[in-house]
Amino acid sequence: MVLEYIDSTPFAEADLSDAATLGRVIDLIKCAHVRIPEHLRGPALSFSVFHILRDYAATLREQGSAHQARLGGLLQHAAALERAVGAVDLALGHNDLLPANILRAGQKYWLIDWEYDGFNSPLFDLGGLASNCGLVREAEAMMLQCYFETVPDAGLWRRYEVMKCASLLRETMWSMVSEITSHIDFDYSAYTAVTLDRFENSFAQFTQQGNAL
Repeated sequence: MVLEYIDSTPFAEADLSDAATLGRVIDLIKCAHVRIPEHLRGPALSFSVFHILRDYAATLREQGSAHQARLGGLLQHAAALERAVGAVDLALGHNDLLPANILRAGQKYWLIDWEYDGFNSPLFDLGGLASNCGLVREAEAMMLQCYFETVPDAGLWRRYEVMKCASLLRETMWSMVSEITSHIDFDYSAYTAVTLDRFENSFAQFTQQGNAL
């Protein structure tokens, strides 16, 4: 475990509310997106969130999940989001940006736990970070401007909001699968309820803003 070799402290949600800290984290994420592919060799993985959601749904049905009645509606939402996001640029994404996966060791930051890495829209990582850390709108605007080096326009906001919803839905359905497959001592049912509520609120906000799906 890398934690045995790095004297560090994992981030908590509240840490990213500090503008300077958030800026440094976004610089780290962008550096990983851009620089790591320069050192890759051989076949590379992709992380297509909408394919993953369909695969999770198939697993949940095969395993007799207690959430089967929800799957039709969730997949309809996923299909609507997939249509809305359109074509995406690709970067080597981390795809699991929980604050605890960012370590602070003095003045150095580390991005760990690359189990789900693969080429994906960078907006998936940004949306995942924002939702996992409860960032407010002003912080999200700063995050997008820092990453893209320009003031986000309406089109960028829309694509970002779509991928933020998708990241929340992926976290929800991952937790549903984990309820029936994981042997870790963790209350996945409670986590599913929390993430599902976050997704539904985010999806409702997105559609209430007049976005056609």
